[in-house]
Amino acid sequence: MNDSLITQLQKQAEERREELFALLGELVAFPTVSPPARNTMQAQQFIERQLQGCGFETELWEVYPGDPNVTAVKRGTERDAYRSLLLNGHMDVAEVGDSREWQADPFRLTLSDGRAYGRGTADMKGGLAALLFAVKLLSEAGVELKGDLLFHSVIGEEAGEAGTRACMERGHTADFAVVADTSALAIQGQGGVLTGWVTVQSPVTYHDGMRSRMIHAGGGVEGASAIEKMVKLIAGLQELERHWAVSKSYPGFPAGSNTINPAVIEGGRHAAFIADRCSLWITVHFYPNEDYESVAAEIEEHLLRVAAGDPWLRNHPPVFRWGGRSMIEERGEIFPSLELDRESEGFKALSASHRQVRGIEPEAGMSPTVTDAGWLGRAGIPTVIYGPGELAHAHAVNESTDIRELLDYVQIMIAFIADWCNRPKDHAERNRNN
Repeated sequence: MNDSLITQLQKQAEERREELFALLGELVAFPTVSPPARNTMQAQQFIERQLQGCGFETELWEVYPGDPNVTAVKRGTERDAYRSLLLNGHMDVAEVGDSREWQADPFRLTLSDGRAYGRGTADMKGGLAALLFAVKLLSEAGVELKGDLLFHSVIGEEAGEAGTRACMERGHTADFAVVADTSALAIQGQGGVLTGWVTVQSPVTYHDGMRSRMIHAGGGVEGASAIEKMVKLIAGLQELERHWAVSKSYPGFPAGSNTINPAVIEGGRHAAFIADRCSLWITVHFYPNEDYESVAAEIEEHLLRVAAGDPWLRNHPPVFRWGGRSMIEERGEIFPSLELDRESEGFKALSASHRQVRGIEPEAGMSPTVTDAGWLGRAGIPTVIYGPGELAHAHAVNESTDIRELLDYVQIMIAFIADWCNRPKDHAERNRNN
């Protein structure tokens, strides 16, 4: 790769910054708020046109009505022998709340005091715009990419919907992936998040007047309130949470970050009935070296042991429903965890591009939140979270991102894309692909 050409393109990124802001302004202007979602079609069509203009083969396909993914590939000139790269970002943004609290229209880009303001500038239309601009500059200059460059603009990340998961289910793969979500240009992995429903169900429904016969000696009614039995299971979850806090840890996370939150409880029919059903919605945070199936199994095993110690629950154990493809459609979500391999070739190459632009090593560690990156890693793609924007500004009133950081990110990704997609695969990788 011609280093002087890359340097020229990085200089162009500075000189043509107004084009980046125009691109970001277009993206911010689309009110792709989730929830309610189902509102990304025009924004994704815009992304598709941008990618087609850069020589990508594109596909726009609906995950939910009105919410399509855009998947695209720019085929490398020697694609079987050189490394492929996947760039991933989500189009949806967080709710705005009362727009009167904002200093300016949240869906109009405002540049002030070195920052770009507007909903999504940090999370994560800033990252998407920067990736598009980097790709545009490389394309216009005719930079040869010998390996494939893939681009995914997905829906649903804010509401735990299956945009990126659906891409992986279609068989998309690459030798390395960068998820351009909010990391303030730190290279990150992440823990995981899983939601689940725990339900206690009585086979018999009793009138409230029967309660005295259920709780007093000689009453003769072996019934129970599902709500009261759920209290025992909640206590059991608290015991397991405390056990995890002392028995599990992971570098980069404060002790006790692996939590079980009893977030929502629903139960009972009416004040004139004994509650015959109770459901508890829990949110579970787990560490990067754990997968959500094993975490769910651990919780189930523990609660079934708790139930086995109760005379009524022993015969009416709780049932479980884990995860889901959408918090909107199914009231459930999964964000798989992602370990960070600091010895991988992709990590080292990205670090080198960061160092070339910023003059320092990138920070590396664990994101305090979750992103779609876990779905890529789970599909076997070495993946990192690496994007502009600070988490403190994501979802906030007057959301913003630092303009200098945004421009640096463009320059870093210009260098990294050109480097990575022109690296030959080793023999083992070639054999796996053949």
